[in-house]
Amino acid sequence: MTIHYVEEEQLFHLQAVDTSYIFQIVNGYPVHLYWGRKLTHDSSLSRFLDYPKQAWIDRLPQEYPQYGSGDFRHPAYQVQLEDGSRITELVYQSHRILNGKPRLQGLPAVYTESDEEAQTLELVLKDPYSGLAVILLYSVFRDHNAITRSVRFVHDGKGTVRILRALSASVDLFDSDYEALYLAGAWTRECHIQRRRIGPGTTRIESRRGASSHQLNPFMALVRPNADEEHGEVYGLSLVYSGNYSAEAEVDQYGSTRFSIGLNAFDFSWKLDPGDSFETPEAVMVYSGEGIGGMSRSLHRLYRTRLVRGVHRDRERPILVNNWEATYFNFNAEKIESIAKAGAELGIELFVLDDGWFGKRNDDTTSLGDWVVDRNKLPNGLTDLAERVNRLGLQFGLWVEPEMVSPDSDLYRRNPDWCLHVEGRRRTEARTQLVLDLSRQEVRDYLFEALSEIFSTVPVSYVKWDMNRNMTEIGSVDYPAERQPEIAHRYMLGLYELLERLTGRFPHILFESCSSGGGRFDPGMLYYMPQTWTSDNTDAIERLKIQYGTSIVYPISTIGAHISAVPNHQVGRITPLTTRGDVAMSGNFGYELDLTRFTDDEKETVKQQVNLYKEIRSLVQQGDLYRLKDPFQGNETAWMFVSEDQTEALVFYFRVLAEPNASHKRLRLKGLHPDYQYAMMDSELILTGDSLMNFGLTVPHLHGDFTSTWFRLKQKQA
Repeated sequence: MTIHYVEEEQLFHLQAVDTSYIFQIVNGYPVHLYWGRKLTHDSSLSRFLDYPKQAWIDRLPQEYPQYGSGDFRHPAYQVQLEDGSRITELVYQSHRILNGKPRLQGLPAVYTESDEEAQTLELVLKDPYSGLAVILLYSVFRDHNAITRSVRFVHDGKGTVRILRALSASVDLFDSDYEALYLAGAWTRECHIQRRRIGPGTTRIESRRGASSHQLNPFMALVRPNADEEHGEVYGLSLVYSGNYSAEAEVDQYGSTRFSIGLNAFDFSWKLDPGDSFETPEAVMVYSGEGIGGMSRSLHRLYRTRLVRGVHRDRERPILVNNWEATYFNFNAEKIESIAKAGAELGIELFVLDDGWFGKRNDDTTSLGDWVVDRNKLPNGLTDLAERVNRLGLQFGLWVEPEMVSPDSDLYRRNPDWCLHVEGRRRTEARTQLVLDLSRQEVRDYLFEALSEIFSTVPVSYVKWDMNRNMTEIGSVDYPAERQPEIAHRYMLGLYELLERLTGRFPHILFESCSSGGGRFDPGMLYYMPQTWTSDNTDAIERLKIQYGTSIVYPISTIGAHISAVPNHQVGRITPLTTRGDVAMSGNFGYELDLTRFTDDEKETVKQQVNLYKEIRSLVQQGDLYRLKDPFQGNETAWMFVSEDQTEALVFYFRVLAEPNASHKRLRLKGLHPDYQYAMMDSELILTGDSLMNFGLTVPHLHGDFTSTWFRLKQKQA
């Protein structure tokens, strides 16, 4: 971890664990020179990386490109001045190098626990005409192979400046021999891997939904065509944000590629009066010379240890049972207690009461916003039910959906202007609900007090925070006409403020984010909630693709995965309980069904699953993930978890459809120490790490469709 500055060359060299990032001030512009494998810093770098100093600006590889001065590629930012012009020209003014990493104002971001963990470069650029200053922030880490970037706009001039576009990071790469890798999908089929060649023009992903979305996750990587899990160059950009974003790779006429990520400029502007400032969300940049898997593990380690916060960051996550698919809205205290009792007998640690416990919530058409217990279902109240669950030896968890309001609710009848809306226009309902206007302080205060009343009087140790629709009619009565394009972003800032207050007041609660499953599975939410319900699709076979794709960016400790009943409620498939268990144990493990309906044989299988997961969960949740077989490419899926010291490993193998007269399958493992001897648990087999990684393991014969198996390895002590 070092940031070098060569004064005579005005050259900056940022060194992370395995990465160098280099740029230089050329004619006042910060010009990009290198992003890749770590280089030794010496005086020859400036000559080795020399770039034509008189190049036309449309050919300069810039760090934060502008609009209107001759660069015709997409800019990193654009502003409108009070005279109506949209022309600015940022030139280098000063810089400083700081130990540590300053917090972003009101935004989630990667953090450090001591100043020795990181260095930060603040590069100040200024437009002399308008007085607008733009500060580029770069942080590099001692223990992580990542660089973070964000941007602060400061209006030091006169009149009004309106920000029209404000990306968090932009990099000009020198060629276009790349494929774009990103995660696409929809509700119940999130994070399916997409990979396609880029070419002249723009490859772009985005969200305009007011959330990071099921459809396209806020991440894009450029990978060399020959790159795979283990080999090849990969350049990844991940945005620590939960709202509208865009990521783009633009190939120009000279074959270079402008790669960027940040706030979506669509339907966005931000007014700056003199003295005002604006900060963009943080972009995380990861370079890997060891393929897609290398990029993933760099992101996993960073997000698991320096994005996720609080007491639950390093704790083993509890095995839970959720009553949603067991009862939906139709339950009473006795039914809930019976499921919890069955869970206690099976060794489960946490019961989660899902939707339907408040207001008059017998279906999804009513009562969101009325966070008062339904005494018809729970006549003795929520505290009584939670204590009954606690007496069985289980922790108690609760589902809430605070960001929404039902038109049929006491809250809406009292405050019909508290939702996002535009006066005189239709209020579009989705799932029979509207979105509360979290840009308003009074709305956030109401939610904080209502939820605090529950969390402080009921022994809640877990909260599932849901959000089941995207934004429409994005407007707020609290803001004047010229600030209406700010509302979507102000909503996110308001949500982050509310979450900061709640998680600060109730640090003991394990919060899980949910948005109809993975509709807001992003780094911004992980800053406040250390895990996310990955998908409403609980089918084990569909989950192979969903969890595999999600792991491209997100650590296993953030991925919620449950066993549900068969036929599966989403797709109708019948899969073995053992296979459902092996898929779910590859994440934060739980059950989402009626435990009282298990047969004796099924109960015995569940006890074995629960006991096994208690033994392996620290490895699954905190180990390094290696993807072995890709479900998007064939009939098999496999992945493995390796402890940081390489002394222990766990391998899962899945086969979707049976094959007649199939040949023996071998799995070549990854991530082991080549010189260690590993004992196969429940076997007398002992193999060296190099043989396991080069020759592999023989997969036993599996009979039937939708089957799985697993292997546990531990280093044999001398």
